[in-house]
Amino acid sequence: MAKRGYHHGNLAQALVDAALKLIEVKGPTGFTLSEAAKQAGVTPAAVYRHFEGREDLIAEAALQGYRIFADLMEHAYQSGQPSALASFEATGRAYLAFARRHPGHYVAMFESGISVNRTPELAMESRRAFEVLEKAASALSEHIPPEKRPPPQMVSSHIWAMSHGVVELFARGSPGTKAPFPPEDLLESGIGVYLRGLGLIPPDS
Repeated sequence: MAKRGYHHGNLAQALVDAALKLIEVKGPTGFTLSEAAKQAGVTPAAVYRHFEGREDLIAEAALQGYRIFADLMEHAYQSGQPSALASFEATGRAYLAFARRHPGHYVAMFESGISVNRTPELAMESRRAFEVLEKAASALSEHIPPEKRPPPQMVSSHIWAMSHGVVELFARGSPGTKAPFPPEDLLESGIGVYLRGLGLIPPDS
């Protein structure tokens, strides 16, 4: 009789799902491939039919996370149209929402040490998410003369960093930290101060 798991309908995805649960509980380096296999209901040897090692498995989880993330960011951007400011702020809120809804993916993407350049596909999906922020930043600066516009890559990088900081400090329930205000309010007010300082939105907006 064949061992359990050898006729698994979608073994690779079952292993990714198992890894995501383990990442949430133990972190990206706190579990073994054997644990992922056990969680998925297959033998440890079966894992190597799809993944070369734990990093390969985590990289697949990160890739799937970036796909979800990029789609969520694009949806958020479109939800704010035709207002450039509303679209920009919506992408920030989407960042927080993603971190809350997909903690395993979030950790695999940003805290596992897996480089986005590990594979061309991973790099492409990562870039697709970042390009949504660049698009939003470009739309905000259209009213400024070209020679005075801040580079959209700089603006989007700053907002990405601000969003990441709010998530890490206040939105993920880190021990010993408590947000003085709701994370969404912290991020929205921070974005407002930043954009006003660059002259991208009027002072009274």
